[in-house]
Amino acid sequence: MVRLTYQIALTTLLSYGILFVFGKLRDLFEKLLDWSKSNDPQGYAPICSGFQDFYTRRMYQRAKDCGGRPIASAPDVWIDVVERYSNDNNKTLHRTERTTKCLNLGSYNYLGFAAADEYCTPRVIRSLKQYSVSTCSVRVDGGTTKLHTELEKLVARFVGKPAAIIFGMGYATNSVIIPALVSKGDLIISDSLNHNSIVNGARASGAAVQVFEHNNPSHLEEVLREQIAHGQPRKYRPWKKILVIIEGIYSMEGELCRLPEIMAICKKYKAYTYLDEAHSIGAVGKTGRGVCELLDVDPADVDIMMGTFTKSFGSCGGYIAASKEIIQHLKRTCPAHLYATSMSPPSVQQVISAMEVILGEDGTNRGAKKLAQVRESSNFFRSELQNMGFEVLGDNDSPVMPIMIYNPGKISAFSRECLNQNLAVVIVAYPATPLLLARARICISAAHTRKDLIKGLEVISKVGDLVGIKYLPVGPLNRKAKDLSKLDLIKIE
Repeated sequence: MVRLTYQIALTTLLSYGILFVFGKLRDLFEKLLDWSKSNDPQGYAPICSGFQDFYTRRMYQRAKDCGGRPIASAPDVWIDVVERYSNDNNKTLHRTERTTKCLNLGSYNYLGFAAADEYCTPRVIRSLKQYSVSTCSVRVDGGTTKLHTELEKLVARFVGKPAAIIFGMGYATNSVIIPALVSKGDLIISDSLNHNSIVNGARASGAAVQVFEHNNPSHLEEVLREQIAHGQPRKYRPWKKILVIIEGIYSMEGELCRLPEIMAICKKYKAYTYLDEAHSIGAVGKTGRGVCELLDVDPADVDIMMGTFTKSFGSCGGYIAASKEIIQHLKRTCPAHLYATSMSPPSVQQVISAMEVILGEDGTNRGAKKLAQVRESSNFFRSELQNMGFEVLGDNDSPVMPIMIYNPGKISAFSRECLNQNLAVVIVAYPATPLLLARARICISAAHTRKDLIKGLEVISKVGDLVGIKYLPVGPLNRKAKDLSKLDLIKIE
């Protein structure tokens, strides 16, 4: 959990206050000077209005160039970032023909499968020639190929469940599946920091929703006991079913869920469990099987296991793994299966090939090496950032590590200065995070060499000094890093 000091909280609030006041003043003067002009058709209300419109124009727009940066290469360790410019204070951004080669610390390419791979790429090309780019159909019509069936069986075997179903979009795997599992008269108990796709799925389901404190099993038990005792509002009837939804690794915190404790509570109160492993499947655990393997939890105890192929497997889409009865129910009722175009065959082949490498079924130990590499690199990078004085969230073994920035002026400054020094990073601010908790999110890949990591640490350290985001005392430099930085690549003041 983040514990803000009074000084950081005060200066951050003051910065937002200044932006808010000057934004309102600019709006007032524009209204006075251009009172006769309107961008809206005569008699129509403005399409965009209210605080959301104000925040977008006066706050987000100031850092608009720091997000949505187009790239002109595969999302590998080094990427070509397309240069852009603006002549109207970021209202419009124009692309140029120039690119900048940057070290990529922003992609979810945890195992390095997103770029060309000696095993995966030839098989994907063959599937492209055989099945084409798209099935141009939904699964229940002409959209199911041999590859789709093969992948569903492979996913079920990989995660340790009886059956699985795959979808063409990771976000929709949550937002469309949850309404197919629960409805009016049911209760969803969701972690307070669950992903937006879970939030939207819960809202669309018609079920009642309760939130428990992030990763707090004790508070989850309190909520469960209270809801079971009170039952449905006004009717006081027992809930038809209760579904507890958590994530394996929380994407904005880099934190592992407290799965064993949560599972024990759910068993005690006979609540169903839904585990989102978008960022953990393939990335953690000795054989890449996610948080169940890492935290020694039997997958049979988790009722519904969700994951995506967009991170560790270098593809697109998502899956649900559960009992055969649940999977059959989803195939009969889920709109993402009945009405959405099926997953692209080459994308399916990419996942199959990546899983075969992870399982060692390609005849090599490359998968085991990749898993060991991403784990070692993540822990090394995290410890070095902490030694430098950065406030880093998350747990060991997690390839996601947020660096706290807080101040709105420092958010864009950090991103732009990193880009100037050929480092591509992702910054995250409100509304994706609470207003005062803006951060930069670093993602480590098995494809990063130790030299790449040290280069990234060097740049982040310099930029951190420049913008003033080293909030913690400097720690002793890790011996391992000291041996590897003989050329003085890491400089800590």
